[in-house]
Amino acid sequence: MNKAQFRIIEENSTIWEWTNIWNFTHIRGKAIIWKNCNIWNNVYIDTNVKIWNNVKIQNWVNAYNWLEIWDDVFVWPSVTFTNDLYPRAFIWWEEKISKTTIERWVSIWANATIKCGITLWEYSLIWAWTVVTKNIPPYSLVVWCPWKIVWKVDKDWNKI
Repeated sequence: MNKAQFRIIEENSTIWEWTNIWNFTHIRGKAIIWKNCNIWNNVYIDTNVKIWNNVKIQNWVNAYNWLEIWDDVFVWPSVTFTNDLYPRAFIWWEEKISKTTIERWVSIWANATIKCGITLWEYSLIWAWTVVTKNIPPYSLVVWCPWKIVWKVDKDWNKI
């Protein structure tokens, strides 16, 4: 059976060459995915999401609108990126949506939740199950809920 039957890629989305998109993934219109990305099973990529080069997004990730993920980012399974500062079931205000930026070379481990309107700076490492509510400085290892910087790391993840 053809894999394309198991995924939804809406019109007006842009997917560049050498990108793999696996089963049961939904990519909304106006999403942009650049070169050499690997989008695994059961991933949701919303409108206006930009994913740059060499990004790996594993199973069950939710990437809501106005998220930008830069080059060489690794997103482990079940990570959620939020987008609404004032979520209510009965109200939708487009102006309350906040852009979230994930800079180059960031790794986000499984089940982390990233609040909208913040930036994770280069080489930061977000540990599993961490809830991130503020900007994370470059080269930071962040753990727990609420999050806490426990040490700095270099580009090879060595403690400094």
